Amino acid sequence: MDYRDLTILYEDNHVLVAVKPQGVPSQSDVSGDDDMLGLLKSYVKDKYSKPGNVYLGLVHRLDRPTGGVMVFARTSKAAARLGEQIREGAFGKKYLAVLTARPGEKRARLVHYLMKDSSTNTVRVVPMTTDGAKKAVLDYNVLESREEEGIYLADVKLYTGRSHQIRVQMATIGCPIYGDVRYGRNQPYGHLALWSYDLSFMHPTTGKRMIFRVFPPEEYPWNAFNMERCIGIVRPSE
Repeated sequence: MDYRDLTILYEDNHVLVAVKPQGVPSQSDVSGDDDMLGLLKSYVKDKYSKPGNVYLGLVHRLDRPTGGVMVFARTSKAAARLGEQIREGAFGKKYLAVLTARPGEKRARLVHYLMKDSSTNTVRVVPMTTDGAKKAVLDYNVLESREEEGIYLADVKLYTGRSHQIRVQMATIGCPIYGDVRYGRNQPYGHLALWSYDLSFMHPTTGKRMIFRVFPPEEYPWNAFNMERCIGIVRPSE
């Protein structure tokens, strides 16, 4: 992959906002595949003719199968201030998820305690008193339903950033995400229908509230829903 394949939404001397394609790691891993952090470092180095190593801070992550909007810090001060916003809950992250079963409630808050097994790269729900368990909190809201196809579009707001959190929590209530062969049964192979569509934060130097929204891929099952109405933006014309 080349950084020219990436969509850059915004950049200045302090932050860089881009869209992570599905299947691309947020940072380098054992696979050795091209990752967002490395690709964007190459982009900055080439565009601004930067000599030597380029600084770019990884502020947050998306799981490899998940795509969508991410922000990177171009200075260590910006990275620290954005990190502080994450710790204080001022950093907003919303996802779209296509569920393969209708939740019992149209909207609800889910609270679970999660444990990760690094040897299998899987996460499971455990009792609150389990040593090492981490609290996971999210709100979901079902936006549209396609009963005849058995798919349901949900807006998910994260309050904690646990590994595989949305996938595990939704599967736990019997509503696995479309295409999630790890946590759902009899799921179709293909892209996981989980997309980070809304990212908001305070600019680390100006203090201005920055909001970015991006459409998921124009493919099934996303195109089964009225996405413009659901996320409140108009798809750009060709």
